[in-house]
Amino acid sequence: MYLRGVGDPADRLQVTLDRARTYLEAGASGIFVPGVTDLGIVRELANGIDAPLNVLAGPGAPAVGELAGAGAARISVGTALPEIAYAAARKVALEVLTKGTYSSAEGGIEYGELNALFGN
Repeated sequence: MYLRGVGDPADRLQVTLDRARTYLEAGASGIFVPGVTDLGIVRELANGIDAPLNVLAGPGAPAVGELAGAGAARISVGTALPEIAYAAARKVALEVLTKGTYSSAEGGIEYGELNALFGN
């Protein structure tokens, strides 16, 4: 509801709380409410949901500590990480294709370090 701005804004909180209750009755162990970063609403959701609250954050959202302070138990960044990786890949590919140079490929994680992250 919050992510896509669906429904009457005045009803979103109560509808979300009602849905959360239904999911919890069906066995959910946590509730994910993407698109809500208003600290007051996060606080109301956290207080009204008897399970850990997960929110989706990104540029312009309050800091992790603020969201946690409002009651968010988990803060997700969603597709931001792969979107950034694909943007970097596109930047390098465009430079190679248009200029024949590679300077935008600087600053990446070195092969050995990257390999170590995967335990190889």
